[in-house]
Amino acid sequence: MRQRVVRVALTAALVAVVLLAVPLAWAIRSALYTDQRDTLERAALAGVVHVSPDYRAGDPVELPAPPAGARLGLYDAQLRLRAGDGSQPGDAPVRRALKGEAVRSRSGGDLIVAVPVSHAEQVIGVVRASSPVSAVRERVLAVWGVLLGVAALALVVAVLVARRQARALAAPLEDLSRHCRAVTAGDLTARAAVGGIAEIDQVARTHNEMLHSLSELLRHERDFTSNASHQLRTPLTGLQLTLEAGLEQMEQHDDARLRPVVEEALATTRRLHDTVEEVLRLSGSRGQRRPSPADRPLGDLLTASEERWHGAFADDGRRLEYVTGDVPEDVAVPGGPVTEILDVLLDNSRTHGRGTVRVTVRDLDYALAFDVTDEGETHGDTARLFDRGHTGSGTGTGIGLALARDLAVSLGGRLSLTSRAPITFTLLLPVSQEAGADEPR
Repeated sequence: MRQRVVRVALTAALVAVVLLAVPLAWAIRSALYTDQRDTLERAALAGVVHVSPDYRAGDPVELPAPPAGARLGLYDAQLRLRAGDGSQPGDAPVRRALKGEAVRSRSGGDLIVAVPVSHAEQVIGVVRASSPVSAVRERVLAVWGVLLGVAALALVVAVLVARRQARALAAPLEDLSRHCRAVTAGDLTARAAVGGIAEIDQVARTHNEMLHSLSELLRHERDFTSNASHQLRTPLTGLQLTLEAGLEQMEQHDDARLRPVVEEALATTRRLHDTVEEVLRLSGSRGQRRPSPADRPLGDLLTASEERWHGAFADDGRRLEYVTGDVPEDVAVPGGPVTEILDVLLDNSRTHGRGTVRVTVRDLDYALAFDVTDEGETHGDTARLFDRGHTGSGTGTGIGLALARDLAVSLGGRLSLTSRAPITFTLLLPVSQEAGADEPR
């Protein structure tokens, strides 16, 4: 910005100098030549006054001293030089002056003024004044040199003023840029200072107001997370302890009828507890990638998922299949987040899909690919499927897929729709810390 301001100011100053200096230089040149001719004319007229008609009879003529560097001479009707100094014989301006008119001319590198001498209504001679053109040219060049120096000084002053103004304009913008970078780095306390320029100060104030609103919004979000953490963890923990105590009493009384129900309720409570912990972890790590550790074998995770969802799909008259191929079942994956993502995808297939649902795990060397496919199809703008709050079918809250995508990103992976018909969602998950450092393809 500074260089641009300086260039604009320099261009404006240069245009102004050219538009002013060129006509002024030409006017000065014309004025100096006109002044020199006027000087020669005055000298010639002064010579005419000193010429007596008797000079033709041989009386001497005393012409006044010519201007510095000029020559003054008297010519008779035969173009002979009778007094003073000049060309020999008289030249064209002298011949024209003998016709009774004053002549201002330029000839042979000289400025010439020829004035006729009249007596009894007759021209009896001509007074010729001349000076070299080079003398006037030197004066013109000297004045042009001064004018050029003034123009150069004006341009230098314009550049200095422009640089100062550029610093004054750029400083508050650079300060605002530094504060924006600080905010980007996570410092929400950074505030831009006003710099005395109304328009830029308005931008700074708007930036500070926006940052204040953003800080308040994030504070409310953190408060909600903390409140949710406290309010959800405590009753879930109490419910889990109650169910565990009830299960122990059933074992003591050997009540086989209610034991499966209590065990299922306890498992559901534990999953709910894990879900709350995972959502809180994701909310607390927003803006920075902190993947969960790979703490659960893939085989155990898929077995638990099948046991959990097989009955729900069977009740709907649908099949649920798991295909792992040659993927090692002992490869470790982040249990909590992957379980949550698969649960979201399976629930989405059960609610919006149809037919058989198949979960396929593929080994891509650098990552694992989890494909969740059903026999349904989707239409419309698929890019909005993962937008929070978007419900293409008009049912649901539009949070599940958005949450699953955020969980995938927090693991260094990616969740996307890879087929419209049949509908296929694919989770790409790095299998190691080294693989997770690279963006999955």
